[in-house]
Amino acid sequence: MSHEEMADPKAIKDSDQDDAECKKDCQISFLGHKHPLQNCWCLWFLRNEKNRVWSDNLRIVTKFDTVEDFWALYNHIQPASRLLSGSDYSVFKDGISPMWEDEKNRMGGRWLVMLSRQQRHLLLDTFWLETLLCLIGEAFEEGSGDICGSVLSVRSKGDRVALWTSDADRKHAVLTVGRIYKERLGLHPESVMAYQPHADTAAKSGDFSI
Repeated sequence: MSHEEMADPKAIKDSDQDDAECKKDCQISFLGHKHPLQNCWCLWFLRNEKNRVWSDNLRIVTKFDTVEDFWALYNHIQPASRLLSGSDYSVFKDGISPMWEDEKNRMGGRWLVMLSRQQRHLLLDTFWLETLLCLIGEAFEEGSGDICGSVLSVRSKGDRVALWTSDADRKHAVLTVGRIYKERLGLHPESVMAYQPHADTAAKSGDFSI
């Protein structure tokens, strides 16, 4: 500001107004900033209606790719423990469907955590949220690139949370994912968590565990 402008009260007022507007614009810009995730994720929902083909019961709810959008979604959907029996939530990387037949899943498998009906209201919501945070936070070290997604299934006889990986033959990555997942869920070191290759599950054959 020049000496002439400094002597002009109107110029000083306009300058103050410009500074205030600049600060306001910066605040709006800061508040509007979102924190991007490394991947875009899709939330799927399945309600198992037996009079319809299974794939027709499965639908995409929405996609999200920022931390803020994840929490907005999580806080506005039904908690896992309140889903009706026969319902699934699935969260998978964009472009991967939550089904064995998908090309990205076909050679993979899943780490499986089983919960009894009595554990539903004690542990299911906690396990599901921790699973989601592991997914979007890329928490599995060198195994993160092998992650496809996760499926939560609520059933009358008991519930399960499954963490899907892309290649069951990549044993080191699979075991790394399983070890970290078990720690993040706070499972007892002596408890058993099984890994099931999709091909073996389809054939009703074996699996391995940690």
